[in-house]
Amino acid sequence: MNQINADQGFTMIELLIVVAIIGILVSIGIPSYKHYIERARFSEVMMAAAPYKTAVSLGLQEGTPLEDLNTGQNGIPKAPKSTKNLERIAVDHGVVTATATKIAGSYTYILTPDEDGAHWSISGSCVEAGICKE
Repeated sequence: MNQINADQGFTMIELLIVVAIIGILVSIGIPSYKHYIERARFSEVMMAAAPYKTAVSLGLQEGTPLEDLNTGQNGIPKAPKSTKNLERIAVDHGVVTATATKIAGSYTYILTPDEDGAHWSISGSCVEAGICKE
């Protein structure tokens, strides 16, 4: 009359399969998440460089020579204070160089204008790492 059902619970094989699937998902997800976090942190560096890029473009369009476009001169803003992700920004002869802190990967973001400031080339270690767009 009382039948005992012995087929309750999970078998060891089922548990091992679940653990293996979780391990595969984690091994794929963690590197992607790390890259996403680096890009998010470095975006602050790129955004901080934007006003300097605009100031250099404006200076070039007003006829200021590249040699006179430096940090804190001819309408170029002074260097900002360091933040959690931004170490420093410098403008030297119209070339904007932004450097990230160690927590943001210590990458550099270099913006080089053409002769009239309309087009910019992007270089630096962030391009090689795939953190900023080229």
